[in-house]
Amino acid sequence: MPEHHLTAVSEIAAAAARAGGAVLRESYGQVHTVRHKGLVDLVTEADVNAERTIVELIRSRFPTHRVLAEEGSVGGDDASHRWIIDPLDGTTNFAHGLRAFSVSVGYELDGKLAAGAIYDPNMDELFLATAGGGATVNGTPIAASQTDELIQALVATGLPYDRALISTALSQFAALSVQSQAVRRVGSAALDCAWTAAGRFDGYWENTINAWDVAAGALIAVEAGAIVTDIQGNPFQVDAGTILMAAPGLHAKLLAAVKAATPGDRA
Repeated sequence: MPEHHLTAVSEIAAAAARAGGAVLRESYGQVHTVRHKGLVDLVTEADVNAERTIVELIRSRFPTHRVLAEEGSVGGDDASHRWIIDPLDGTTNFAHGLRAFSVSVGYELDGKLAAGAIYDPNMDELFLATAGGGATVNGTPIAASQTDELIQALVATGLPYDRALISTALSQFAALSVQSQAVRRVGSAALDCAWTAAGRFDGYWENTINAWDVAAGALIAVEAGAIVTDIQGNPFQVDAGTILMAAPGLHAKLLAAVKAATPGDRA
């Protein structure tokens, strides 16, 4: 990819993430219309408004690029360019007045992640990465932790909305709570990725995940030096539906512990 194009894409990703975050910040704490996409999977008008703002900004610069966004924005004829957007990652937290949510804007070129931005509007932190260009938060380089022992590691995970799948996640949560220093469940996969990239978490895994939750975060973590795979240890694919990332010296140990705690996968 020409460097000038990657720079332009990165700038738009950052601007779009900040613009979406501004919508969320303005809407936070107000009474919201809440719609259920599933039994416990929520969407508010803030999700929709932030997505509209983000997509309009991207299309103003790249009108032919394809878009995949959580709340339904699609389109664009040029399949070699794909923007993968979560306008409000952590909707349940947002709807309950809990300040742990974010905006995620990822960009693929020919099926490979090339740029990503995650914005935390509560902390005013913008995590940004380009393929081969490293990762930053508010312009300062970040790096994954150097932790290499699971018992010393602070790790994060998420629980699925589908209640039929939750027993596996809880089995893993219980096992890792004993084997690690602690497990956190923040409620925003994008923040889990960003905070692992910044070394605040030593690792993160999730069994059921959507592309828009982790497209930006996976690239940011890789560019910060973390190892990122799927839950089986295979090369990460944004549409695979699972993710496991960790500090380089920890990844194999976290992977083994998660697999050992997974019913039916204790080889």
